[in-house]
Amino acid sequence: MKPYSNRERTRRVALSGLLIAMMLVLGYVESLIPAVSGVPGIKLGLSNGVLIFAIYMLDIPTAWILMVLKVMLSGLLFGGFNTIMYALAGGVLSMLAMTVLSRIKGMHPVTVSMTGGVMHNVGQVGMAMLLLHTRQLMYYLAVLMLVGLACGALTGVCASSVMKHLKKMR
Repeated sequence: MKPYSNRERTRRVALSGLLIAMMLVLGYVESLIPAVSGVPGIKLGLSNGVLIFAIYMLDIPTAWILMVLKVMLSGLLFGGFNTIMYALAGGVLSMLAMTVLSRIKGMHPVTVSMTGGVMHNVGQVGMAMLLLHTRQLMYYLAVLMLVGLACGALTGVCASSVMKHLKKMR
């Protein structure tokens, strides 16, 4: 991997700042949307689309940094320590899965996003099971996994569309 020029490093830092801001805004907007289903914990995961973009259009290390910064900043701004713990558990598991799948030739970004949505829920429920010392949440996980697939598909389609149009612009 060749080192980046000063100009390229500056461009990447500026783009990363914009992407973090976008993820924070999307997370905030998402928090304003009432839970339609009445089931707590269900969110669209709009900022996952930004991470998919970062994985494919930037690089894996940058995407990981963006995920950690988004978790920390949104936790500090909108949540608290518990929010950070749950989001980090989901984010790490999601990013691990998406990192691995994105490197498989022919793997579509929508599939990667769907897997990320499911794994995010697995990580968060796993953290809850650990902290609350209960296995009863496994039943809840089944519902969240289905929702993760659907929301992951939605964000994956959006991210794929953006990437397709950006590639044309280059």
